[in-house]
Amino acid sequence: MVMTERFTQQFTEDEFAEVLPQETEAVREMYADGAVRQIWLRGDTRGACFLLEADSLAEAEAAVSRLPLARREMSEFRVIPLQPYGGFGPR
Repeated sequence: MVMTERFTQQFTEDEFAEVLPQETEAVREMYADGAVRQIWLRGDTRGACFLLEADSLAEAEAAVSRLPLARREMSEFRVIPLQPYGGFGPR
């Protein structure tokens, strides 16, 4: 899972507006490739949360580092590894 938050204290809305079309296209391509499974905009701050399919933490971090907002250091990207929930399996 990846949680993002824009650095709104450091960058203006105009600066974000220049990069967001590229960011949207990059995420669209990742979705089409099956890497991004689901994505939501955050309701508590300017940013997003998305499920990223990767074989390792390093692979996930590498994928995130290629995003335009990450390359320009305009947003925080927290990559949080998830594990299967075993509570619904047999007892």
